[in-house]
Amino acid sequence: MGLSKPLIFAMILIMASCSSSPKGNFPLENNQAGINMKTRVPSVPLITCDPYFSVWSPADKLYDADTVHWTGRKQNMKGIASVDGKNYRFLGYSSDPVLDQKDFFITATSSQYRFEGAGIILEIAFLTPLLLDDIDLLSRPLSYISAKVRSADGKPHEVELNFSFDSTFCKMGDDAVPLVSGIHNLSNSFAAWMGQRKQAPLSHSGDDVSIDWGYLYLAIPEGQGRVFISGAGEALTAKLKFSVLSGGEPRSASSAAGSGAQEGFFAAAYDDTASINYFGETRRGYWARDGKTILSVIEEGIENYPSIKNRCAQFDAELNKKALASGGPDYQLITNLAYRQSIAAHKLIADEKGEALFISKECFSNGCAATVDISYPSTPLYLLYNPELVKGMLRPILHFSGLSVWIYDFAPHDAGRYPYVTGQVYGLKNLDMKNTEVYPHFYAFPANSDAYDPRYQMPVEECGNMIIMMAAVAKAEGNADFSKPYLALLEKWAVYLETYGTDPGEQLCTDDFAGHLAHNCNLAAKAIMGLEAFGLILDMVGDKAKAARYHDKAKTFAHEWTANTARGDHSALVFDKQDGWALKYNLVWDKLFGTKLFDDSLFAKEVQWYIKTQNKYGVPLDSRREYTKSDWILWTAAFTKDVKEREALIAPIAAFLHETPDRVPFSDWYDTISAKHYYFQNRTVQGGLFMLLLADEWMR
Repeated sequence: MGLSKPLIFAMILIMASCSSSPKGNFPLENNQAGINMKTRVPSVPLITCDPYFSVWSPADKLYDADTVHWTGRKQNMKGIASVDGKNYRFLGYSSDPVLDQKDFFITATSSQYRFEGAGIILEIAFLTPLLLDDIDLLSRPLSYISAKVRSADGKPHEVELNFSFDSTFCKMGDDAVPLVSGIHNLSNSFAAWMGQRKQAPLSHSGDDVSIDWGYLYLAIPEGQGRVFISGAGEALTAKLKFSVLSGGEPRSASSAAGSGAQEGFFAAAYDDTASINYFGETRRGYWARDGKTILSVIEEGIENYPSIKNRCAQFDAELNKKALASGGPDYQLITNLAYRQSIAAHKLIADEKGEALFISKECFSNGCAATVDISYPSTPLYLLYNPELVKGMLRPILHFSGLSVWIYDFAPHDAGRYPYVTGQVYGLKNLDMKNTEVYPHFYAFPANSDAYDPRYQMPVEECGNMIIMMAAVAKAEGNADFSKPYLALLEKWAVYLETYGTDPGEQLCTDDFAGHLAHNCNLAAKAIMGLEAFGLILDMVGDKAKAARYHDKAKTFAHEWTANTARGDHSALVFDKQDGWALKYNLVWDKLFGTKLFDDSLFAKEVQWYIKTQNKYGVPLDSRREYTKSDWILWTAAFTKDVKEREALIAPIAAFLHETPDRVPFSDWYDTISAKHYYFQNRTVQGGLFMLLLADEWMR
């Protein structure tokens, strides 16, 4: 997890009981997919495509603050409604009077607002179609903004909506930069674009950064409005125009009476031109395969918007139904908030074979790319909906593990610092690179380079993570074909776990926020499950005898673990002390794999201890401090099928979302007494909050 230079700023969203949409609410249209937000929300996802194209509203009302990148850097969107010639703001801060925000709804794929004033009702929706079973669509750097207007006073109105995006989307600082811009007349739309005149793609790496290369696009369907370059070339504007009839329904001003569109929309897209340096080769987004350009993607996106919107609504409704059954209304809230955040903290590209590479960024922990102990907690969401994306997380680490520079018999921590996937940067010897600076290409270093300091590696942690993820992919797909080419590598890591993992020495692990722990019981649990996971892989590839040996080892170690960690009504923090306890989230795989290494009574005891011990905003990570990790709480909630017990563990996380003072995306690391977040925000690990859904799917 690498907490080398923690930064700050975090955000995200929501509260409230699940309620069906009011009649006619746009665009949910009575599908009951949305969470109706009646209390404050720290920050709301508006555009969530990837780590660079990610825009949020850190305010209760959409017009109370300017929009920002997830880092908190300015990325200004403004929305002004001209009603019968008078201006009102609804998006971003300005001096204009407001259309009063009345409702806010959130789903997994969209954020939706309803405003009233000046005799009209205005409904705005931000939709990013992150459908995990369609990775071509998933990879497109394109979001939709849609609008519907109707009369609230029974009178006709002329309404013009202006959405402007300024140059902060194309630069990293506040300094003015020379820009270039233009407008394209496409087959079904008009697209305005802008970017810096002088560009250096992939010119920096790090954590608290945004993009300063590539081009922003706004595209509007022909006949629905127009796009233009505004602000002396410093902004792009999309204009939607409606003639609102006294009966309440809008018609596009450019359409004949009776045939106007009931909804207007436009698309916002960002062509980064270069996405990832992958072991020395510049890779574009997965969408750019087969010669596709951003303009062809925009044309497809405009043409397919109605079907995409319907697919997203169907997915949102299905997710909410399942989340309600698995963990209640608070769990609906949590899954809706986590979904887009987790996905958009990755960049999806393809390798030389055309296979998916799903590159994570460690947001506000150190900026590492393809970090193993970031992928591990993220996997439940992707195992549930598309295990090919878990393979995409694993491929960079498997590749780097086979290179000369990685001389160790344990797994790496990461494969670079985003957007450079050019070799591990964690735990280096005598090399401290500042934020924005680009590390040397370690993948090309020879075996005698002595680049890494073994004291700052995470051997048991990452070996266990990698083997468990490989086994989880095998279970999800019903075969271990993906693991077959890597069996020798996996066995080397399994031998490491057997040798050092069952009573770990003073090794780093992913949760060492309060200091290092020797004899860490939770880390030992991961080692045991790693050994069992390797046995499962061997069994699936047909090596029954070796599989049985690893299963027997895991079973023996599990019995010893249970005896050595027993502390009455809970299990221990470390083997060699009587006091202390911790969330034993790594045990969840015994449930999911159905391996029964640990007795059901242990899981029941742990759940009761966590419920009894938790604070207002959740169960602490361990007994040393009051902070927690929300993803790990949900893993332990999967120890039980009792919905009431699950709800007892979930409710404090929902309370954190309602009451945290920090206006940042859904932070996974926060204080369970004050609700203040610790550094982390917008991290993909919140895919781990889908563990209950995965458990219910696999344990049926």
